[in-house]
Amino acid sequence: MRTCLKSSACLSADYHSVQNIFITGAAGFIGSSLVDRLLAEGKSVVGWDNFSTGQERFIAEARQHANFKFILGDNLDLDALTAAMKGCDTVFHLAANADVRFGLNHPKKDLEQNTIATFNVLEAMRANGIKRIAFSSTGSVYGEATVIPTPEDAPFPIQTSLYATSKLAGEGLIHSYCEGYGFEAYVFRFVSILGERYTHGHVFDFYQQLTEHPDFLRVLGDGTQRKSYLYVQDCLSAMLHVINAGLALKAKHRVEVFNLGTDHYVQVNDSIGYICKALGLKPRLEYTGGERGWVGDNPFIFLETKKVRATGWKPELTIEQGIGRTLRWLQANQWVYEKRK
Repeated sequence: MRTCLKSSACLSADYHSVQNIFITGAAGFIGSSLVDRLLAEGKSVVGWDNFSTGQERFIAEARQHANFKFILGDNLDLDALTAAMKGCDTVFHLAANADVRFGLNHPKKDLEQNTIATFNVLEAMRANGIKRIAFSSTGSVYGEATVIPTPEDAPFPIQTSLYATSKLAGEGLIHSYCEGYGFEAYVFRFVSILGERYTHGHVFDFYQQLTEHPDFLRVLGDGTQRKSYLYVQDCLSAMLHVINAGLALKAKHRVEVFNLGTDHYVQVNDSIGYICKALGLKPRLEYTGGERGWVGDNPFIFLETKKVRATGWKPELTIEQGIGRTLRWLQANQWVYEKRK
């Protein structure tokens, strides 16, 4: 067996039979990182992205690789999506509108880019006879959970964001396609992901502020919001490790749902402390007040990860280490701020 990038991502003979992988959102933060991992493992990869949030620079190196093909396209174009998937045997559906904070300003975007796009991905798979899908969902589907840490089988309370609602609808579609058409699915409910190529979120925003005015930092909410984060390479290792095990094939309805995260959480204030320590700054903090930064901002997200850990996976980096690597990447790649503007 070939040497893997991370021990927890080593692949079995069954997974080695997978050769042609289709990735939606291939130019995005997580998608482009997955492209690089799979190419390093000898896979052939078709990347699909419309560059609405993805960056051409993230796949520049991959585009020089003989086993990578990039196709510019949108998930709402079902005919083009179906044609692009031809010849693939596995789909990683990572593309989505992840703008949770401003979701109420454009509610149709979550419906189209998350729910309808997922339906189109499933239909394109069905047309091409592709049976295996990995889906990036979110811990936000638990809303303001009544059980902390929150397991996969926790009851769903009222949804607090359109983003989470659209993702939960996507999960439902996937379950139905597995039941009706014999698909094999892996649904991953992420906490916030950090690391190289990270282009949105509180570390991104705080670093931008501190670059512009090192003497003060404006914080949405009161800083006591409790969050958990996961380093991007640990996230990829978990996904590949679980798919390698083929657990969905053994499940009653051919679907396995996994929470992905670390076994601890931090307050936003803790994150600020890590960032300011790394930058050597002591800014004045200006809080906007309240226990949340915006409508739908969950003040406490902490997912139970016993299920995925039982498969043998565990993260290698702590939250503080992940924030540190994210910050160093942002310092070296400040062009991402100009692109966001």
